[in-house]
Amino acid sequence: MTRVSFRLSVKSVLILLGLVIVAIAALWYWHESRLRQSTDDAYVNANIVQVSSLVMGQVVAVPIHDNQVVHKGDILFEIDRRPFEAALVEAEGKLRQAEQGTRQDQSDLLAAQADAAQQEAGLDNADSNLRRTTQLVKENFVSKQAEDDARARVNTAQAAVAAAKARVQKAREALATTPSGTTPAVRVAQAQVEKARLDLEHTVMRAPEDGWITRLDLTPGTVVTPGNPLFAIVVANSFWVDANFKETDLGGVVPGRPATIVVDMYPHHAFHGRVESLAGGTGAAFSLLPPQNANGNWVKIAQRVPVRVSIADPDPAHPLRVGATATVTVSIAQ
Repeated sequence: MTRVSFRLSVKSVLILLGLVIVAIAALWYWHESRLRQSTDDAYVNANIVQVSSLVMGQVVAVPIHDNQVVHKGDILFEIDRRPFEAALVEAEGKLRQAEQGTRQDQSDLLAAQADAAQQEAGLDNADSNLRRTTQLVKENFVSKQAEDDARARVNTAQAAVAAAKARVQKAREALATTPSGTTPAVRVAQAQVEKARLDLEHTVMRAPEDGWITRLDLTPGTVVTPGNPLFAIVVANSFWVDANFKETDLGGVVPGRPATIVVDMYPHHAFHGRVESLAGGTGAAFSLLPPQNANGNWVKIAQRVPVRVSIADPDPAHPLRVGATATVTVSIAQ
């Protein structure tokens, strides 16, 4: 009887101890839940540069391979330079022609000014002759016809002066310069030369940032066109986490709050960061087919709001990958 009572008392103590442990755990969980918010609906993201050609041409060299680490300035691929070298030579030739045309325009202006001066001198002479002839007519030394002829010569000289001045104005307009002191024709030719030089430089595509090559499917012989993505570069040290918190768990989750990130591929290593921003709407609101709640089949479901969390301590020993899943815990304690 004593042994049975002892067993019952031990069993009661164990049950009581278990209840105490459960109560303590529940209290601890309640306390901790008031200090932080957590979600396992989180994914690693990073800046991704879509690489495309800036000129059209045939690829002649691709010195990189998929998943390779590249540094800013490394050659990614090369395009046949010969058509662009020829285009540069042609543009430089047109520039020399434009400069020669400018010098010809200067000569034309000088010639037009000289002709205008000659015509004005002829007008002055015709005016003097008309005055003398008019005086002689008054004194009856010459006939009225002589005065009419002299007046006709004055009118002809005036028309010649007007025409000469028009040619001077036309020559000035052809030689009109821009604020930089060059003519429009020369400026156009200079722009064509600069464009040809840029196109030639763009036949060698270099890495814009440090990172990893991904989705590479480019081989020599391929004809590429501007704006057509060829592959991508995941920019190094640009990682962050998009954590999708339930709308009911956003209390205290504000920009600047510290966060702990545990990526599933490194369960025993914690990254640290801060909340950068909260999206202006739920993920469903910006989906391709947003939910239509104004119908008879509406069911209330807690939505998730994307929260961007920075990673302050990236670790080369634990490289991150875009799309990796993670668990984010945000401290909301004041």
